[in-house]
Amino acid sequence: MATVAQELSFEQKLDQLARVAIEVGLGLARGQELVMTAPLDAVPLARKITEQAYRAGASLVTTLYADDEATLLRYRHAPDDAFDTAAGWLYDGMGAAYKRGAARLAITGASPLLLSNEDPGKVGRANQAVSKAYRPALELITRHEINWTIVAAATPAWAATMFPEDAPEAALAKLWDAIFRTSRVDGDDPVANWKAHDAGLQSRAAYMNEKRYSALQYRGPGTDFRLGLSDDHLWMGGGTRAGNGLYCIPNMPTEEIFTTPHKDRADGIVRASKPLSYQGTMIEGIEVRFEAGRIVQANASRGLEVLEKLISTDDGARRLGEVALVPHSSPIAASGLLFYNTLFDENAASHIALGQAYTSCLKDGDKLTPEELAAKGANDSLIHVDWMIGSGELDIDGITSTGAAEPVMRKGEWV
Repeated sequence: MATVAQELSFEQKLDQLARVAIEVGLGLARGQELVMTAPLDAVPLARKITEQAYRAGASLVTTLYADDEATLLRYRHAPDDAFDTAAGWLYDGMGAAYKRGAARLAITGASPLLLSNEDPGKVGRANQAVSKAYRPALELITRHEINWTIVAAATPAWAATMFPEDAPEAALAKLWDAIFRTSRVDGDDPVANWKAHDAGLQSRAAYMNEKRYSALQYRGPGTDFRLGLSDDHLWMGGGTRAGNGLYCIPNMPTEEIFTTPHKDRADGIVRASKPLSYQGTMIEGIEVRFEAGRIVQANASRGLEVLEKLISTDDGARRLGEVALVPHSSPIAASGLLFYNTLFDENAASHIALGQAYTSCLKDGDKLTPEELAAKGANDSLIHVDWMIGSGELDIDGITSTGAAEPVMRKGEWV
């Protein structure tokens, strides 16, 4: 007998992804504006999301499209000093929209290798310029003052990276199937499925909040690392109540629980378990050494110059702003696929993030001044970049306030 998932057409699955993005991911309110960003190849999904947004009562949907080919033309023909320029007026406008109550939705799907053959120095300068210009808008997101979410659309370039041996159409179909499956939208009631999944993540976060560990100890291949947690840290998972009162699930898919580490309490060596696709470049074989919270040595087998530019963005770029725990048996890890996309790969493995902390992961964090946040250990930076360190060989202990070690994960799974 055919299952419901097998009976759904591509259009039905696409519509369900759009519906889940609006109803569950964003929790869009009637009368609310929506600002959406998307690659050009994601037009079909963007239109579905626009339809669902208006059906949910959106007052206005504004979509900004990115063109990979236009981006490459900049690197090939623009003058050298152009790479220190960013569209500050655009990011100012986005920040103004969020302050006026707009929701934020990003469709990810750009080519993971778009800028891999471009000058790393120009890539680094362009990324830094964008980071500075986007900072005011990004702060509203990292403080969870607005409802926001990220979903994915399969694109030809991304599919070709993941499935290089397949014909273009077959590769694209495989990627769409993987997105639908891991985004939990190929069943008969994806909204109910997402609410049940969210409840499970909330329960796991509540357990870690009861434990009140002062630090986490990591041991695995190439990794021997202790990470202190911020004072008054809060573990979160799944959805969150934004500052505007709306409940949203920021990442779809999501398999993580996460919190804010202490910016000065990271020591030891950490090795990445998966490549990092960052702004169109690949960084592979990352291995860094921390002392007193700061990266003092960084290596990579590929993309080292981009990594060095990244961690030189500002002082906070060498420190950690997030730690997340993901079981190795998550649906994304179980797929056996490397997505070359942080939204997916971070939910296949436990990870850490360089840069800006989520102040919502601190008790009363939204009410604290920057100085008070820093005193509790929250990092401040222009960037926030996740990279994966989890695997089926990673063990994690929770360190209690007395210094005792308790098993949290063994071989990548919850104890």
